[in-house]
Amino acid sequence: PHDPHLGHHSDRSLARRLRELLDERTAQGVTLGEAAALVHAHPAHLVRAFSTAFGIAPHQYLTSRRVEHARRLLLAGQPPSEVAALSGFYDQAHLTRHFKRLVGVPPGRYRESLRALT
Repeated sequence: PHDPHLGHHSDRSLARRLRELLDERTAQGVTLGEAAALVHAHPAHLVRAFSTAFGIAPHQYLTSRRVEHARRLLLAGQPPSEVAALSGFYDQAHLTRHFKRLVGVPPGRYRESLRALT
């Protein structure tokens, strides 16, 4: 007999496996093709399962994880120029665009405001 909940459950576990993969590879990243091969799912299905489970597309999740990683590096005193590469952004402009969108200020200003507090 066909269990209608089975598909839903397997989608949730697929989504969780993709999230774990993205968490492990925040800096180096993983292509959708690689991820799909690793969790044995079609790329489009994987994106749908992830978006349904977490309410955010996989690439948006990865970007927010990278920004969070960058924020921690800045907190630790790393210069923004190095933080971009360490957290998986192409360059400082790429980091700045996403950091500003998610945190509200550019990385340099974020770091300066931290220094003002110490």
